Amino acid sequence: MADGDNKSTNQLAAETASLEEQLQGWGEVILVTDKILRWEKVWFPLAVMGTVTFAFLMIYYLDPSVLSGVSCFVMFLCLADYLVPALAPRIFGSNKWTTEQQQRFHEICSNLVKTRRRVVGWWKRLFVLKEEKPKMYFMTMLCSLAVVAWIGQQVHNLFLTYLVVSVLLLFPGLNQHGIITKYVGMAKREINKLLKQKEKKNE
Repeated sequence: MADGDNKSTNQLAAETASLEEQLQGWGEVILVTDKILRWEKVWFPLAVMGTVTFAFLMIYYLDPSVLSGVSCFVMFLCLADYLVPALAPRIFGSNKWTTEQQQRFHEICSNLVKTRRRVVGWWKRLFVLKEEKPKMYFMTMLCSLAVVAWIGQQVHNLFLTYLVVSVLLLFPGLNQHGIITKYVGMAKREINKLLKQKEKKNE
């Protein structure tokens, strides 16, 4: 068991080091983005929502076709991938990092690797469920996709995308400040109260 844990730890360290090497040119931008997403200043969430809202209002106003929208998005990513590593050191002033910055960058890369592992793990579990319990897999997928299709039919595509992007960008800050934990705890307490009341009625 210990050998398995050591192997997993070594693999995690190797994957983290590889990701750090790949993202080194984006280091300064990633650190700044991390500060914004974790709401180190009180006005950061407002800035995030303002930027996202402006971007989606521009998309709504321009109303590009799907092909044009995807092409422009990929073009923007290509330009960023080319320009950011070259311009970031000049904009942020120095190529030398402090120990604290390097440590935080390492933590971010480690968290990204762990998140990727979780997603892959969930994906593998889905296929395991398909092999071991095909009926449950079929019903789960059918119900889930039906709910998603119904939501997509009820809500405008662009507005739904706006909500999803907003939640994803606000999630790190909500988690950092304990807001998610607080409301999840409140929801659990309310559910437990309802279950206890139901048990009392049944008795």
